[in-house]
Amino acid sequence: MTRGVLVVTGAGGMGLAVARRLGSGSRLLLADVDAVGVDAAADRLRADGYDVVARAVDVSSPDAVADLARHAGELGPVTGLVHTAGLSPVQAPIAAILAVDLLGVALILDEFAPVMAPGGAGVVISSMSSYFHPGVIAPDQAAALRSGPAAELLTLPVADEKNFADSGTAYSFAKFANRLRVQGASRTWGERGARINSVSPGVISTAMGRAELDSERGGRMRALIDGSAARRPGTPEDIAAAVEFLLGPSASFVTGIDLLVDGGAVAAVAARSDKENS
Repeated sequence: MTRGVLVVTGAGGMGLAVARRLGSGSRLLLADVDAVGVDAAADRLRADGYDVVARAVDVSSPDAVADLARHAGELGPVTGLVHTAGLSPVQAPIAAILAVDLLGVALILDEFAPVMAPGGAGVVISSMSSYFHPGVIAPDQAAALRSGPAAELLTLPVADEKNFADSGTAYSFAKFANRLRVQGASRTWGERGARINSVSPGVISTAMGRAELDSERGGRMRALIDGSAARRPGTPEDIAAAVEFLLGPSASFVTGIDLLVDGGAVAAVAARSDKENS
């Protein structure tokens, strides 16, 4: 029996949680920009019985992403893709945020569409930050973000670095654009009989999440946690469970959407705003 290939980009907390939860019985292709880190993660998974191939990949490089997609197709039928790779505001300047979190997602969606097996599914990790994107995007710019050529994304007026006060605002924009891009990709993926959705995590207890909590943005993030219904940060396993649903047969009628997994933080902000404005 030919085993399906599950591709996971990003070997950090969420990526590893997804790989462990969903990788059993599949050929697992684990990719990350950090060659040493991805090899170490693959070794840990192999020690636990997983069949893993590790690749070092810069998702902002068109050639590297195209090569990753080709390699995935050579391993077998690609039945799942989970794109967790990304940069947070505390990790990188505006230009890098846009290159990895905006362009990188578009490249992954475009290059993997032709290699997805019928019945396959993918998930892009966005962020609850996308729901706080403050800008108004003109319809033509939204259309370009949704389905325009990936190579032109960073040249769009709406993606000009001068529009963003800091890495945090660039990050919110990029993650908002991810949701648009998933909408557009759902049509091309659908032509292959495959589905694509996104998940927007809230504050998650990963190394990246903890670094954000320790940054100057930490106070606002703690306020979001304290004001949420869950009153706790999420775990990588919370996100892996949501990904499992979207990749699985129970979500066979779900494509092109974003699933907000934030413990109720965004809803709480909206409710407080309504109360203050009443």
